[in-house]
Amino acid sequence: MHGLTKERSAPRCPRLGSLRWSRMVAAYCGVAAMVVSASAHGGSFPPSETIFPSTTKAWVSVPDSRGFGDAFNRSTYGRLLKDPNMKPFVEGFRKQLSESGSKRLAKLGLKIEDLDAVPGGEIAAAAIGLEDGLLATVLLVDTTGHDAEADALLKKIEERLTERQAKKLAVEGLPEALRVYSLPPDADAARRDEKNIRERRVAFARAPAALIVGDHAATVADVLATLSKGRADSLASLPSFTAVRKQCGQHVTASAAPLRWYIDPFGFATAYQATNPPREKKKGPDYVAILNRQGFGAVKGAGGFLAFDDGVYEMRHHAMIFAPPVEGRQPFAIDRFDGAARLLHFPDAETVAPPAWAPRDVSSWISLQWDLQNAFNSIEPLVDDIVGEEGVFDDVIASLKEDPDGPQIDVEKDLVSCLGKRVTVISDYAEPIGVESERLVIAIEATDLERVAQTVAKSMSTDPDMQKVDFNGLVIWELVDRTMEIPKLEIETPGGAIAHADNDDDPRDARRRRQRLREREEKLLPHSAVTIANGHLLIASHRDFLERVLTNSSGTESLASSPDYVASVTELGKLLPGKSAARSFNREDEAIRPAYEMLRQGMMPKSKSMLGQLLNGVFGDGKEGHVREQKIDGSTLPEFDLIRGYLGTGATALQNLPDGWSITGFSLAKGPEPEVARRPVAPVGR
Repeated sequence: MHGLTKERSAPRCPRLGSLRWSRMVAAYCGVAAMVVSASAHGGSFPPSETIFPSTTKAWVSVPDSRGFGDAFNRSTYGRLLKDPNMKPFVEGFRKQLSESGSKRLAKLGLKIEDLDAVPGGEIAAAAIGLEDGLLATVLLVDTTGHDAEADALLKKIEERLTERQAKKLAVEGLPEALRVYSLPPDADAARRDEKNIRERRVAFARAPAALIVGDHAATVADVLATLSKGRADSLASLPSFTAVRKQCGQHVTASAAPLRWYIDPFGFATAYQATNPPREKKKGPDYVAILNRQGFGAVKGAGGFLAFDDGVYEMRHHAMIFAPPVEGRQPFAIDRFDGAARLLHFPDAETVAPPAWAPRDVSSWISLQWDLQNAFNSIEPLVDDIVGEEGVFDDVIASLKEDPDGPQIDVEKDLVSCLGKRVTVISDYAEPIGVESERLVIAIEATDLERVAQTVAKSMSTDPDMQKVDFNGLVIWELVDRTMEIPKLEIETPGGAIAHADNDDDPRDARRRRQRLREREEKLLPHSAVTIANGHLLIASHRDFLERVLTNSSGTESLASSPDYVASVTELGKLLPGKSAARSFNREDEAIRPAYEMLRQGMMPKSKSMLGQLLNGVFGDGKEGHVREQKIDGSTLPEFDLIRGYLGTGATALQNLPDGWSITGFSLAKGPEPEVARRPVAPVGR
C-alpha cells in the first residue's frame, strides 16, 4: 500500500492530463447514444455508484448502453440525425467532435470512436476528489461480450502512448492488471508552470468483462479493487445521492434505459478550479467561493434520470436539487438557509399558467413563484461580497433615494413592497432573422399598480437615455439606442466579470457604481422598453415585442388556449401533480430557430441575444469588443423547414420538497399545426 499512498499524494500537472468534465460528459453521452452493437447490461460488476468512492464529485452513467442507444435512435431526435438532409452536417460535426475530443481523450490514449464497439453493459464516468483537493477522472466500461474489442483497444492505447514518448512505469504496490504510463509535459503546462512542471499519468486496467481508464493510478487501482463487490463508503452511500435516487427513481424504471447523473456542485467546482487553473490569472471575484460564503453551499447535490422514447414522450427527465434546511430550521421556511441563499425561496402555488395576455404563437413561456421582497432583503451581502466592499449595496440604494442628480426613489418602499410573487418571461423572435431578432418580455406581478407606475415614471423621467412613448393610452419608456455613437474608452475585467472594489479608483462613489450597473444592463438589453400594464411591471428587450404583448391584452389569442400548450400541460399534470413553484412551455422549433439560423450563417458569435452574449462570455477571450470564433461549422445545415417537423413541444415544472426541489420535464412530438397568427417583421431600429 506504500505505493498507493505515494501515488495519491504525488504532485500532479495542473490539468492532470484529464478530460475536462463538461466536454467528457458531452462526448460520453454522444457515444452512449450511438452504441447499437452492445448487449443489455448483465451486471458483470455492481452498479458503478457502489464502486466509485464517496469522494466522487460528479458522475454520469448509462446502465444499459444498447437500450439507451436504441431508444435515442427511435426518438424524433435520433431520426432527425439520420435524416439525409442532416447527413453533411452530422458527418462534419462528428469529425469536428472527434478531432476536438481526441485532443483531450488522447491524454488517456483514447479516441471517441474507440468506445463504439467496447461497451456490453454499463458505461460510467466519474470525477473523483483527491486528498490534495484535485480531481481524478475515471471511465468504467462493462465489456461483456466484447472482450476481444476491449483487449484490442488496450493494445491500441499502449501503441499511442508509446508514440507520444510516454514511459511505462513500475509503481510499487499496484496490482499487475494495472498499467501506468508517464506522459511528457505538454507545451501548455510548461508555459503556465515553468518552475513546477508536474508529472502527468495515464492508468488503465482490464478485469473480467470490465475496462477501467483514468488519469490517476491509485484511483484506478482503488476502483479495480472494489469492482467485484463494491464498497461501503461509495457514492451510493451519500445522503445527497440517496435522496436524489429515491426522488427520481420512483418515476423511471430500468426498462426505460435511462441516463443517470449526479453532481456535488460546489465540491466539483472547487476541485475543478484547483485542477484546471486558468492560463492567465483573471481579475475579479471568485464566484464559487462567494456563493459558498453566502450560504449557497446548502445545495449539497443534484442529479436525475433522462430517457428517450419513453411512452408518449420523445424525451423525459426527472431531477432533484438536494438542499436540506440548516439544522434546526423548518422545511419551506424563508430562513431555512443562511445568508444570501435565503433568496432561494420559491413558494408553491395552486396554479401556474400563462397570463391571458401572453400571445398564442410565442416560442416559449416560463413563470416562477419568487418571494421578491425576501430576495431584496437577502441579496445585500451577496452584492457586497461580489464587489468586495461591505456597504456597497446600501450605498447604491441610498444614492437612488438621496442623490439630487438621481431619481430620488425609495426602492424598497416605492417599488419592491409593491410587487407580488410571480415572475413571467415570454420569448419569441422577429423576422427576418438576424443578430437582433430574439425578443423577450419579463413580467413582474404588481400589487399596487399606481405606485409602481409613479416610481417608474419618476425614475425614467430623470434619465436622459430614456424616451417617453404613448401607445394606446399607455406610457412606454424606451431606452435610446446609442450603440452607433462614438464609443467611450472602457477597461473591462476579462470575461466580463463585475469589477471588484480592488480595481476601483474610487470605491465609495455610489453614483459611479450605479452608472456601471446601468451600462451592463444596456449591454444585455440595448433596446429595452418598460411599462405598467395588465397587473404587471413589464420589461421588454424591444418595444415592438412589448407592443405586440399589449395588443393582446384582451386574451383572445392567448397561449393558454393553444392546443399544443393544453396537451403539454395535461401531460405535465400527470407527471408532477399538485402545486408547483414554476412551470414552462416551449415550442422547440420556434425556440431554437434563431440560434439555428445564426449557426447556419456563421453569425452566432455576433448574436445580441442573451444566449449569444452568454456564449461570448463563456467561450470568448474576455476582450472588450472582440468577437469570438464560432466553434461549430453550421454552413452545411439544411434549410430549417426541412427539419422543423422533428421538433415538438416541451414542458417543465419545479416543485418544492422538504429537502430541496423536484424538477420534471419532457418533450412531445409535434401535433397538428396550431392556427395562430404569425409574428410580424421587425421594424427597422426596433
